[in-house]
Amino acid sequence: MSPILGRPADWDSLVTQQENRLYRAALTILRDRGEAEDAVQDTFLKYLEKQPSFENEAHRQAWLMRVLVNGCKTRLRSPWRTRNVELLETLPADCPEERQEIKELMALPVRDRIAIHLFYYEGYRTDEIANMTGEREGTVRSRLSRARKKLRILMEEPEK
Repeated sequence: MSPILGRPADWDSLVTQQENRLYRAALTILRDRGEAEDAVQDTFLKYLEKQPSFENEAHRQAWLMRVLVNGCKTRLRSPWRTRNVELLETLPADCPEERQEIKELMALPVRDRIAIHLFYYEGYRTDEIANMTGEREGTVRSRLSRARKKLRILMEEPEK
């Protein structure tokens, strides 16, 4: 423990290493920059509150992602939240092709976006995603399959 506010000694490196990946996941799920930033901040606050111990770095990353996904799902259920949030102009993409991919991903239902993001962008296996989302592994595989089909259809449509 660090003497500063009871923070773990590796706090600065943890935030530096994890904030971008958590932010991208939250932005994919919530489609709102402010909400995504708040979700990431809440995840780090839970880490400080719980101060869990981990077997290894992969276990810590999975814990953080699960807390983030659960927090995002809670935010989406909030009664005041408008689910038709406009897509950001400042998407985290380096080139026009990546922007188009993100737009197509954002067109998917939230549960499909979560599965796609965790599988392809974060590299988790379907059993790990099932554990994070609280779904069965077969459900995750079905979501991935349906989402791939939807993305193929979206990618084949000519731009308007």
